[in-house]
Amino acid sequence: MTRVTIPALHARKRRGEKIFGVVAWDYHMAAIADRVGVDIVSVGDTVGKNLWGHENPLEVTMDEMIVVTKAVRRGVRNALVSADFPYGPLQEGTDAAVRAAIRFVKEAGVDMIKLDGAADYPEAVSALTRAGVPVWAQFGLTPQTALATGISYENQAGATEAAPGMAERLVAEARELEAAGAVLLDFTNSGPVIGPLVVEAVSIPVIGGFGGGPWLDGRVRLAQAAVGYNVAALDKEPSGYANVARIIHDALAECAGDVREGRQIKGQPGR
Repeated sequence: MTRVTIPALHARKRRGEKIFGVVAWDYHMAAIADRVGVDIVSVGDTVGKNLWGHENPLEVTMDEMIVVTKAVRRGVRNALVSADFPYGPLQEGTDAAVRAAIRFVKEAGVDMIKLDGAADYPEAVSALTRAGVPVWAQFGLTPQTALATGISYENQAGATEAAPGMAERLVAEARELEAAGAVLLDFTNSGPVIGPLVVEAVSIPVIGGFGGGPWLDGRVRLAQAAVGYNVAALDKEPSGYANVARIIHDALAECAGDVREGRQIKGQPGR
């Protein structure tokens, strides 16, 4: 399998080939995604809420993100590894953002940094680019900007389509981020009207997570959500591609039954 590069993703946009990334937070999920042949494995700052059960997604620290990103990096051989800044370094200023990015590169071996709410910080995009750190710039209504403003992120997928002047503003933001040096864009809550306008307005790939669609250059999907790996899937059948939570539940229940009935458990080392 060929190692993915940023120029290769740019070439795929020019050829009209879709780009696919997943969000992962552990070695095994990252390694499986890499075996599938995904283009990007993104280490999201949503790890705190979705994996560790934090109430507030802004609780995640830089040290925690470094640990998680190191684990993902060990599992990936071919895909690009991207890491999110936790809330803080970008908001503290350009110097703090550069220090944090360099730490991600040196300690966790990332290929690029994803900046949430990057349209508000084009100077940071330029500074990271000058420092040799590729930037995946997220814009639109993003998780961190939604929390900061009190707007519900989950309910905004159609709102950007209807707001007067929104198309012109978002196209301008996309062009500004490209000019600042971003190598990829993550357009959240793009919608089928404004999304294609942004795709046509810039030469770099525009990839969408929440609220995206096939009108963009590609998609990024939370691996846990795609495979139904969360406790909620035990009570309600997920709408993704599998129900891994149910498989885990049933396997552990069978193992518990063997132990309680005095039977040897399956897969014990040496047997």
